[in-house]
Amino acid sequence: MDRDKLRSLFDLSGRVAVVTGGTSGIGYALAEGFVGAGAKVVVASRKAEACADTQRHLEDLGGEALGVATHLGDLDQVAALVTRTVERFGRLDILVNNAANSLAQPLGRFTPEAWAKSYDVNLRGPVFLTQDALPHLRASPHASVVNVISVGAFLFSADVAMYAGAKAALLSFTRSMAAAYAPLGIRVNALAPGTVETPMVWKNPPEAQERMRQASLLRRAAHPDEMVGPALFLASDASSYVTGQVLVADGGMVPH
Repeated sequence: MDRDKLRSLFDLSGRVAVVTGGTSGIGYALAEGFVGAGAKVVVASRKAEACADTQRHLEDLGGEALGVATHLGDLDQVAALVTRTVERFGRLDILVNNAANSLAQPLGRFTPEAWAKSYDVNLRGPVFLTQDALPHLRASPHASVVNVISVGAFLFSADVAMYAGAKAALLSFTRSMAAAYAPLGIRVNALAPGTVETPMVWKNPPEAQERMRQASLLRRAAHPDEMVGPALFLASDASSYVTGQVLVADGGMVPH
């Protein structure tokens, strides 16, 4: 293992990555990081203006990028995201299922509408997006899927049970996909962040945010940039012998 080979482990040059929820928070940081590693990056989120702004930002960083307005709850838009990616860049090597909503209702008072809104985006969207991307991932010699879940999947999460349940289910799908797609040369792993300074966290009352920060051994929230290293590891050849696993990046919140 010499220096050149070591550096090549994290090199994404020539690869195309799709990052959902890529216009803010963790997804935005991952898009920046992947561009820095040499990838061509497609960012997707619900708002067209945010997608266009992020595309320009990534291009200003010296990367090739595309923003595609996509609602993960709309399967036609999910399929179109894959089509637009391949039309623009000719391939798809890395898929980061990061988009999510944090809709919360108390246990015992769920509504069918809220349930559908939560699970359509947090679970159905990532599963069907991976399915739509499958032919192109299969053609890639470096195919990797990274499902961004949450440490909420491992905790007592009564206040956000729908969200945590969807993330736990996505972890289960991660393991099933890894088993199903390994013969096709596609690796599938999950990244489980703890408390990260993102708009999703900022929606909580200040006292709740502070409890979330203090819940980890490091007694702080992560900056979104601190998720780039773990995600880059899972997306790149650095993790070429890793599949069906979850990488927990939570500052020591969940013991394993």
